[in-house]
Amino acid sequence: MSSFTPTADGGPIVVVGSINVDQVMVVERHPAPGETLIARSMEFLPGGKGANQAVAAARLGAHVSLVGATGRDAVAALTIELLERAGVDLSAVSAIDGPTGLALVTVADDGENTIVVVPGANAAVGESVVVGAAELIAQAAVVVLQGEIPAAGIEAAARLATGRVVLNLAPVITVDPATIRRADPLVVNEHEAALVLALLDPGTDIPRADAELVSRLRATGVTSVVLTRGEQGAICSDSLGTTTVPSPRVAAVDSSGAGDAFVGALSGRLAAGSSLVDAVRLAVRVGAFAVRTLGTQQSYPGLDDDLPEVEK
Repeated sequence: MSSFTPTADGGPIVVVGSINVDQVMVVERHPAPGETLIARSMEFLPGGKGANQAVAAARLGAHVSLVGATGRDAVAALTIELLERAGVDLSAVSAIDGPTGLALVTVADDGENTIVVVPGANAAVGESVVVGAAELIAQAAVVVLQGEIPAAGIEAAARLATGRVVLNLAPVITVDPATIRRADPLVVNEHEAALVLALLDPGTDIPRADAELVSRLRATGVTSVVLTRGEQGAICSDSLGTTTVPSPRVAAVDSSGAGDAFVGALSGRLAAGSSLVDAVRLAVRVGAFAVRTLGTQQSYPGLDDDLPEVEK
């Protein structure tokens, strides 16, 4: 194992995205439709794809600001605890009337998870909220977006960005194709890649092979693509070519939030000037680190942690 170079020398990152509280239930296996199971444990943890990615990047030394919203309820304080501890700038996070976003997470013994999200305050992060942070967004070297806020908020942030846009369209929602093509990179898993391709090229046949999905997305005009593949690593493609990046082999405890750890690490390295391939090489190691612990933000590495290595 080895540590990594801090990203503090890079430009600022602005994450525009969701803030949730995660209700995490641990079960032996996922229930079949109509089946009731008894969970072994349940706890409330901070989450949300936007908050997760902000924490992941900040813990690796990046300068990160978050644009988002919480509710005015008892759990709101829990959602920002680790953000504050990681040093994320929360000056553009609003508190609004109503509930904080909620994610219902079920984790099975094999580390796989299911997640159902109730947007809550995240539904308010539309165009007006994003435009309110226009100056902050315009100054960012990298703007990071996900699919847990309204499409209008995603589109507004992409228009305001003068730096690089990292779009993790998860979950896949209907977004203006011009916004998707603005992504550099678009970060999706295999299932999301197929859905995005259908958005960009309606009626097209969807290929099964991951490499072909990446190629077809690039052919629709997406500037660069990173397709995450779990324990198999990732495929990245830009104007310099297409590369398959393997992941370290680790014993997975909980895969929830691993994709967000990946995106946070990727964004930090891109803000520091790394190539896409080098950024992905770090990101797969950070994602592998994260799956070894239950939960999301608390499982992310800091500068003093050793990352798993890819076997030669």
